[in-house]
Amino acid sequence: MARFAEPMTRLIDELRKLPGIGTKSAQRLAFHVLRSSPEDAENLAGAIRELKERLRLCSVCNNITDVDPCSYCTNAVRDQRLVCVIEEPTNIATIEKTRSFAGVYHVLHGTLSPIGGVGPEQLRIANLMTRLSEIDEVILATSPTTEGEATARYLAEEIRRADARVRVTRIATGVPAGSDIEYADEVTMSRALEGRREL
Repeated sequence: MARFAEPMTRLIDELRKLPGIGTKSAQRLAFHVLRSSPEDAENLAGAIRELKERLRLCSVCNNITDVDPCSYCTNAVRDQRLVCVIEEPTNIATIEKTRSFAGVYHVLHGTLSPIGGVGPEQLRIANLMTRLSEIDEVILATSPTTEGEATARYLAEEIRRADARVRVTRIATGVPAGSDIEYADEVTMSRALEGRREL
């Protein structure tokens, strides 16, 4: 890496810790901050400080929020008895874009990954289990990866063991809209057939 003044090197090193930011991108961002006005630089620093000071996890669903419980958990219009379990807080935006889900969420903050050292204890499952008496259906919306599928299976078993009354469902996966079936792999096509519905 080229030699820069110590403050620039420190900023580049910190920016490189961000996901998807390599050395070149970190250098571009650091020089952008250097060229920006002192007010813009202070606004950026202030936004980062405020983010760390004010945001926390919702005590009910583990979503990132500045109020506890979060706006989803306290929304009287949403069906509090229908819970969609997701991997990360960013998944909420994807589901909300559909405008077809009116329930609430539960964020795991990851998936089971024995290779990565992530077991059930590392996921935020405990407070989901304490909510079961107030839930009619749990929708497991983890990704269709090996880890996501393992997490969904584990949760389904745990929920059924804890409260057999609760309905456990899994989101359908398959061929994306607008794509050609010719290019679908066998796993995707199999899931599309399994998740079929009546017309």
